[in-house]
Amino acid sequence: METLRTPADRFGGLPEFAFPPHYAELGGGLRVAWVEDGPAGGEVVLCLHGEPSWSFLYRKMIPVLTAAGLRVVCPDLVGFGRSDKPVSQADHTYARHVEWMRALAFDVLDLRSVTLVGQDWGGLIGLRLAAEHPDRFARLVCANTGLPTGDHPMPEIWHQFRAAIQSAPRLDIGRFVQAGCRTPLPPEVLAGYDAPFPDDSYLAAARAMPGLVPTSPDDPASEANRAAWAALGTLPIPMLVAFSDGDPITGPMGAILQRHAAGAAGRTHPVIEGAGHFLQEDAGEALAAHIVEFVRAT
Repeated sequence: METLRTPADRFGGLPEFAFPPHYAELGGGLRVAWVEDGPAGGEVVLCLHGEPSWSFLYRKMIPVLTAAGLRVVCPDLVGFGRSDKPVSQADHTYARHVEWMRALAFDVLDLRSVTLVGQDWGGLIGLRLAAEHPDRFARLVCANTGLPTGDHPMPEIWHQFRAAIQSAPRLDIGRFVQAGCRTPLPPEVLAGYDAPFPDDSYLAAARAMPGLVPTSPDDPASEANRAAWAALGTLPIPMLVAFSDGDPITGPMGAILQRHAAGAAGRTHPVIEGAGHFLQEDAGEALAAHIVEFVRAT
C-alpha cells in the first residue's frame, strides 16, 4: 500500500491545539497519530472525528473534559490529520477503517471502560467497535452520526455532498468544514483543517469516504452494520444521543438511535442549539459539558 505522510511543519501554530502528537505503527508500517490529555488514571473518553476533519475538531472540548478529570484520546483516522494517507481510493474500505481504529484503541493503547464520542464517520466506526467489542465500552455518545445499512434512502443533501466531494477538481477542505458550521470560522482555523493536505495527492481518503457509506442493501458493509444495529438494540451500555439542532444530513438518525438502542432508553437526550453538522466547532464546550454530566451520572 503506497502512503504519504504530511510534513510536520504543516501543523505548526495551530490555534488552541498545542497537544503533542503520539504515533504508532500498525501492520505494514502504517503510522497512525493521536493526541491525548488529562490524567493517566482518568476514565477514558475516545473522541472519533469524521469526514473531512481530524482531531483538531475536538480542541474546544478537550479542556472541558480534562478539567473534569477525564483522560481524552483523539485519534486521526487513517488518511486524515497526522496519520499516514494511503494514496489510492481503493485502499480505503469501511472494514479497514474499523480495523485500523480497533488496532489502535485496543492493541496499541489497550483502552478499557471507554466512553465513545462519535461524530460523522466517528460514529460509523465507533458504533461498530462498540457493538463488536462491548466489553471495552462503558458509555456511548452519538453526536450527529448514524449507522447506515443501505436499507433506507439517504437524504438528498447527502447525495449532493457526496457528488461534490467525488467530482470537485480541487477539494477545499476548510470550505467543506465551514459549510457544515453555523458560525464563521476564522482564517487560522480554516488553515488548520487544510493543514493535513498539502496537495490533492493526500486527499484519497477524503474523496473515498462518502462512497463507503452503505446506500444499497447489498453494500459490502451492510451485513456488519445490520449486526451492529441488532447488538445495540440489546446491549445495556448507556448511550447519550447529543445531536445539534441544525444538521440536515444526520438529523433524523438521532430519534432512531433513541428509539432503538437499549442503552438510550429512559434518558433525557440533549439538543445542542445553534450548531450545524460540525457541532464540535459551533458548540464544543456545550457538548463537552453534557458528556461530563453523562459520565458522572452513569
